[in-house]
Amino acid sequence: MKNIVIAAGYATRLGELTKNFPKPLLKIGQNTILGRMLDDIDRIADIDEHIIITNHKFAPIFEQWKQEQHYQKPITIIDDGTETNDTRLGAVCDLLFAMKQLGIDDDMLVVAADNLLFFSFQEFVDFAKEKQTSCIMCHEQTSIEKLQRTGVVELDADMKVLGMEEKPQVPKSHWAVPPFYIYRKEDLDLVRHSVENSCGKDAPGNLAHYMVEHTTMHAWPMSAGRFDIGSLDTYYEAVEKYG
Repeated sequence: MKNIVIAAGYATRLGELTKNFPKPLLKIGQNTILGRMLDDIDRIADIDEHIIITNHKFAPIFEQWKQEQHYQKPITIIDDGTETNDTRLGAVCDLLFAMKQLGIDDDMLVVAADNLLFFSFQEFVDFAKEKQTSCIMCHEQTSIEKLQRTGVVELDADMKVLGMEEKPQVPKSHWAVPPFYIYRKEDLDLVRHSVENSCGKDAPGNLAHYMVEHTTMHAWPMSAGRFDIGSLDTYYEAVEKYG
């Protein structure tokens, strides 16, 4: 299984802090946001490589960071060639770019690089192995306002995904979807042809939505919380709370 980290955005909401530096490599205490995530994922036996897809502006910074790491699994940095937020490929196209560049034909754990997690991805991998399908994560969200700003899934009693909506005005459930996914090798052809079949390009949830409509997927309910670092305020809050 490949661990694919989507890290090609420009984090414009963090202003000067990320104008010339990638958000995933910002420090939280003695570690980086990305480092805290890889510390967990690197221990998963199924994972054999970390693939970080970034942009041309930040690729040299990731390459320098890579030289300082000592993970068990190798790290590969992929440069998507873009240099500005206006020319970015979008998360789905970045994933397809990495798959094509490296000829990926394995199960994939696909993660966004701007979250602090209070559970292990090992649980998610075990769930996918049990279900033998591609999977997404979910968590209970009681706020209608927050549900209207994210992906929302309908599930049956076995956690099979019955439907998914992105940013619904009238949410059909309280199950919100964070940006963490497992796509099995058997479903990679669907992934490869998703954009040409009208899948949205920008948010990673667009691909999950597309996949739900074309293959069987299950949703793993997160066993603990996460902290999404999406703004200067949330970054400084993370530093204060967890640094």
